Amino acid sequence: MNFTSKDVELMIAAQHELYFTGVTKSPEFRKEMLIKLRDAIVENEEEIIEALQKDLGKSPFESYVTEIGFVLSSIKEMLNNIDVWMKPKSAKTPVHLQPAKSFVVREPYGSVLIIGPFNYPFQLLMEPLVGAIVGGNCAIVKPSKAAIHTVKIVNKIISETFSPSYIRVVEGEREETSALIHAPFDYIFFTGSVAVGKVVMKAAAERLTPVTLELGGKSPTIVDQTANLTNAAERIVWGKFLNTGQTCVAPDYLLVHHSVKAEFIDKVIETIQKFYGERPSKSQDYGRIINERQFDRLVAIIEKEWPKVIHGGDFDRSSLYIEPTILDKVTWESQSMEDEIFGPILPILEYDNLAEAIHRIRQLPKPLSAYMFTENEEAANYFIESLPFGGGCINDTVSHVGNTNLPFGGVGTSGINAYHGKYSFEVFTHAKAIMQRSTKIPMRLALPPYGNKLKFVKPLLR
Repeated sequence: MNFTSKDVELMIAAQHELYFTGVTKSPEFRKEMLIKLRDAIVENEEEIIEALQKDLGKSPFESYVTEIGFVLSSIKEMLNNIDVWMKPKSAKTPVHLQPAKSFVVREPYGSVLIIGPFNYPFQLLMEPLVGAIVGGNCAIVKPSKAAIHTVKIVNKIISETFSPSYIRVVEGEREETSALIHAPFDYIFFTGSVAVGKVVMKAAAERLTPVTLELGGKSPTIVDQTANLTNAAERIVWGKFLNTGQTCVAPDYLLVHHSVKAEFIDKVIETIQKFYGERPSKSQDYGRIINERQFDRLVAIIEKEWPKVIHGGDFDRSSLYIEPTILDKVTWESQSMEDEIFGPILPILEYDNLAEAIHRIRQLPKPLSAYMFTENEEAANYFIESLPFGGGCINDTVSHVGNTNLPFGGVGTSGINAYHGKYSFEVFTHAKAIMQRSTKIPMRLALPPYGNKLKFVKPLLR
């Protein structure tokens, strides 16, 4: 689809025309649209699963749990809570402003832009869209061009369910994306890489458009000497190789205490074989890399780190397959530690002192997620208090993302703002502050001429 900046402006104008009728703001309309979206997803469930299998080699189980079911569960929560969330929230009024009542109204932004990534091409587009709908907005959504089969089914669902003056899909390459991010949207929600996030934020800054950026980074995982190693191996292998490592909150590298490292590595390798068999290329539960560009990037890391490969390392470009690969004797200067890996390569570093390990992690940009495996409560608390990161788990990986009672988002270079559950409603609405003053009592104390009124005002403000 080829379009220009003028085309985008016309799209936004059409959505503003609908938005300013007020129709999108009623709770009844928001619920109706959520139900329509839910029904369309359920009706096209098999096609979505097939598309995800073609794009990323995902199993039906993984496609449903991490993409389809995730969104359906979110819609259910929105439907159950929208009436409560939309009610004005009362606020206290200080005595010197009485008599009055104060309250906060959550106001939609208007027409919002949602740009999705390739790694969870259905969920990470639809989940923000659900937030935009429950917030009362119109939306234009831009799927990742890399997930070509999922783009088609997303386009089908949205075009057959909604009017383009309410929600529409736009496709395109770099030029079209540039036209979108420079357009006069009321809000931009972007999920993707740090590099592209900087481009989006720079474009948004030109118009002072508010943004949410869901980015990534090198998410660390610490395994200390008290950890349940079997449990840790299973949950780390699951979190790392889910979606073939193409998960923004996947463990990017491990820091393992020297006293348990050898035993832990054995358990990790055993777990990989238990999960995916001796030949993961034949496993129905192990996926593929999205495209050749990402494949070549990952293979280059393996080849440069080849002396450090202690398990895996096999790959096949024709099928975009990369075996779960473990690297040992990794240092902070190694090739695999330069950038976020975003693939099935797991570097393992060794540490002796927790404080020193966390200090070293803090030298890197703040990660989207961080994890620690320990049976020591003090160590867990130290980890939480001492290390900045977006969100994470103690004795698990990735699972915090599935709890919609928690905000999901980054900090620093790993992102701006958070969503999921009520946080999605809040991120797609503006908190409008209102104070309604009474007219029954005159305000003469606050009005000129001031004379000696200050002596009466001071006690009220102290």
